[in-house]
Amino acid sequence: MRITITKGASADRVALERADGSRAAFGFPKKGPYPHDAYHFFVERELGMAAGFWGLVAGGMAPDEVQAMALAGGHPSAKRAGVPDEGLVQLIQAERLVECFEAASWGGGADDESIMAMAEPGWAAGHVPPPEGVPHKLAAIRADLDPFLEAWSALPEGEALTLDWPPHLETRA
Repeated sequence: MRITITKGASADRVALERADGSRAAFGFPKKGPYPHDAYHFFVERELGMAAGFWGLVAGGMAPDEVQAMALAGGHPSAKRAGVPDEGLVQLIQAERLVECFEAASWGGGADDESIMAMAEPGWAAGHVPPPEGVPHKLAAIRADLDPFLEAWSALPEGEALTLDWPPHLETRA
């Protein structure tokens, strides 16, 4: 699946084309200087998360369907934390780690130990285990994420960067 993220002023635009030729597009309001969905891409790809956001979308789910599934299946938030449906575990694992990488990038960076110290309480509060082998994969996530963030910072509004989701990491809807 090819993912194109276009930089906007108040929202970024994501367009994708799946391996089967189907397409989807959506906007995402800015939460910070970098696109939230790009963090998901690098975290989920490195951790092999076929049932994370991008794997589900690659498999045919519309992005808003993934969000609806998360809400219906018990995605924990500050207002309602409970044990999530099994199908949401990777979504929640990824979201908690994404939040840590976002916070680190907004604050000037964090080492692997600090990332883990932020992520572990999030996974516990979300009633999900840490992803398997995550401490040993943080450097690889960072090695791919950091150049993207640098390129994004230099990118003018209206321009785009493209990412390719590996076909073996998709969950058919």
